[in-house]
Amino acid sequence: MRLAFTALASVLAAGCGEGGTYTLYRNSLVSEAKIHVATFDASNGSASGQYNSDNCAIAAKLFSDQPGVKTKFWCEPGAAKK
Repeated sequence: MRLAFTALASVLAAGCGEGGTYTLYRNSLVSEAKIHVATFDASNGSASGQYNSDNCAIAAKLFSDQPGVKTKFWCEPGAAKK
């Protein structure tokens, strides 16, 4: 478990910038809420969209794979929507 959170922290610390933003969300077990978890907006040249998408997917999988987690995690293109 500690290794997964260390890996997640590395992914989240990838950096900030413009272009190709992806946002990680999760659901709520008690309501219809769509909860913002993280935004991936690192600037990595022309490949920033794919870079951010890949990192968001990795983070979603790391969160989902934790023992006992019942919420669902997913990524959507763009900045967080309120």
